[in-house]
Amino acid sequence: METVFQELYEKYHHDVFSFLFYMVKNREQAEDLVQEVYIRVLKSYDRFEGKSSEKTWLFSIARHVAIDSFRKQKGWKQRIIDSFDWNKQDVKDFAPLPEEIALQNEQVQIMYHCLDKCSVDQRMVLILRYIQSLSIVETAESLGWTESKVKTTQHRGLKILKAHMEEMGIREGVDDEKIRVER
Repeated sequence: METVFQELYEKYHHDVFSFLFYMVKNREQAEDLVQEVYIRVLKSYDRFEGKSSEKTWLFSIARHVAIDSFRKQKGWKQRIIDSFDWNKQDVKDFAPLPEEIALQNEQVQIMYHCLDKCSVDQRMVLILRYIQSLSIVETAESLGWTESKVKTTQHRGLKILKAHMEEMGIREGVDDEKIRVER
């Protein structure tokens, strides 16, 4: 088991981290979530039936870990918002945002911002399909969906992403020829 785990980690930890980073937009949180993914892998590898590839199985676990993280965050974020006096205090953060550090290319930066306009499901599909380069079949297996649902979600996500990218491009003065969402 130890060698299998090590092999899984070495092969896929960059892909899993990348997926989680795009989902949560925070390096430290993504690193913590990668650890949670591999803890779940250790606990459940004996139940892995091999009906899908190990990579799609890992992305399925990563998806659940990300969703669990969003659910947990909702509670504490709301408590902070409720306790904060917006009339008396200013929130200032001078540290560069992860997207400012990680993304130098203007076109990619616009796309990265526009991913937030998509629903969580659409974002997951677009990240798995276009950033992680999974096929529709692999994406469906990772998410536990039908291929049809992946295609529909992808289509709707691309439509929203393209509309927001064009809107941001016009707003930021970027040439429309530069902004394209490839299928």
